[in-house]
Amino acid sequence: MSAPLAEVRRAVADAHRREWAFVLAATMRVAGDIDLAEECVQDAYVSALDAWTRTGIPLNPGAWLTTTARNRALDSHRRNRTLRAKLPLLVEPDVAPADIEDADLIRDDRLRLIFTCCHPAIGREAQVALTLRLVCGLTTAEIAQAFLVAEPTMAARVTRAKKKISAARIPYRVPEAEELPDRLDAVLTVVHLLYTTGHTSPAGERLVRTDLVERAIALARMLRSLMPDEREVRGLLALILLTDARRGTRVDADGGLVLLEDQDRTQWDRAEIAEGSALVVDALRGGGAGRFAVQAAITALHAEASSYAETDWVQVLALYDELLKRWPSPVVALNRSIAVLMVDGAEAALVDVDVLEASGRLAGYRYLPATRADLLRRLNRNAEAADAYRAALALADNEAERAFLTGRLAAVLSLSRAAGSAT
Repeated sequence: MSAPLAEVRRAVADAHRREWAFVLAATMRVAGDIDLAEECVQDAYVSALDAWTRTGIPLNPGAWLTTTARNRALDSHRRNRTLRAKLPLLVEPDVAPADIEDADLIRDDRLRLIFTCCHPAIGREAQVALTLRLVCGLTTAEIAQAFLVAEPTMAARVTRAKKKISAARIPYRVPEAEELPDRLDAVLTVVHLLYTTGHTSPAGERLVRTDLVERAIALARMLRSLMPDEREVRGLLALILLTDARRGTRVDADGGLVLLEDQDRTQWDRAEIAEGSALVVDALRGGGAGRFAVQAAITALHAEASSYAETDWVQVLALYDELLKRWPSPVVALNRSIAVLMVDGAEAALVDVDVLEASGRLAGYRYLPATRADLLRRLNRNAEAADAYRAALALADNEAERAFLTGRLAAVLSLSRAAGSAT
């Protein structure tokens, strides 16, 4: 039974969004090579446009696409029997083609794909790029846009990462138990970086890249379903959901940036907050929580407070201290300074920020001068605040952030001129 072309196109697009990782991961087992698997999957999606228009949309589009892609891979092997000797060892030898209805194998194949993309032998930026390409199905142009680099540069980066997998003979498998902690942290970090890139886009007119945010949430949910016993997976999903709950209040009607303290909490997504808070409890149960669980706990305190001022800032500060023990990141230390501001005042927070600035560990990080400017503004040191806002503007490429910083700069300059006139 035929189907309208427009309906088929919607079905193919939906299958691309929902099924890409499953189809590619299952095809990898047969293809044995990333490039061949990608080519076969892309061919399957193209074939679906014609086949589904003639015969109708199948009840299980993912199974149809997987069967088609795997058959393409098998045909390729039949056409060139010598290819197998040249393949990188991405699959275990003598593995028969998998039954696509085998739920355990589907679970393993998707995990194999994610862990292959995030192998520690591959640089972190390349891990993110490969995850976006192979697991999320983004085009090279879309990934280049997310990273603010030219498309040929990103294409070369993805190609190098694939060659690294081949040259290093990185196996297509889930890590052994003793390897899992380091490898899992890389996977979770990549998903978190994907989310933060979408949460506040590094450049462009929009504050939020909704496509990247939603892909990160989908990945986090996938990991949660595939690894339900991993507490840090729960922690990451909780952190993303609790942060994303305020997405709709982060800009005003004109697209202007709205700070956390000024957001309308009645408009936050209560369902995401409830789900995230429950995940935090599970992630923290039993002690020894990881860094994502602790970050999620901090975010939960913000999400559950009735106002910014009424947040339990003493507890937030204590959790930041715990987080720094697990993850001594200068970005965490900078974020901690906001809790110091709320507990001990702007002077104490400025001391911490100045120490960070002197260390040089956050050179080029736009939120360092922006945070320092805000603290100086609060202390009525407006001339110094103006200099800090200028420094932040020099580093900011997102138009919503630039507009906010420009407004703050104008305000402190006005106050500074007024103070000068008074004297």
